[in-house]
Amino acid sequence: MREQPVEEAVAAARAATPVVRAAGGVICDGDGGVVRVAVVHRPAYDDWTLPKGKLEAGERLETAALREVEEETGLRCLIDRCLGTLAYLDRRGRDKVVWYWSMRVISGSFAPTREVDELRWLAAADAAALLSYAHDRVLITRATAP
Repeated sequence: MREQPVEEAVAAARAATPVVRAAGGVICDGDGGVVRVAVVHRPAYDDWTLPKGKLEAGERLETAALREVEEETGLRCLIDRCLGTLAYLDRRGRDKVVWYWSMRVISGSFAPTREVDELRWLAAADAAALLSYAHDRVLITRATAP
């Protein structure tokens, strides 16, 4: 095993792509015993997904999740419980870790933006079928499990 000069180690550390950290929510409501989930459409990617976004510097995970959900959906929510994390490569090939929480709405209403142009409330199975990414489907299962 050869020793790596300090300069090489420092250059490698600087070149390493940092992990993208994000947070989001699975917004649920129980309308007449049927759990419905909010899913959003992002026109820039033409995909259906769950509301989420990157953490701001120094921001707590829960705060980021609530902020991103409100920014993307117009809905102010309360966190019910943690759903864990998902890790994957983002569209730019960077490692991304997203922390998710199950949430319920306390106020607000959806209005389309450039980032999110549509929100649908769907039964859990229908929401899972519409989602563009398999990793989002896992969260629907976690959020709606008894």
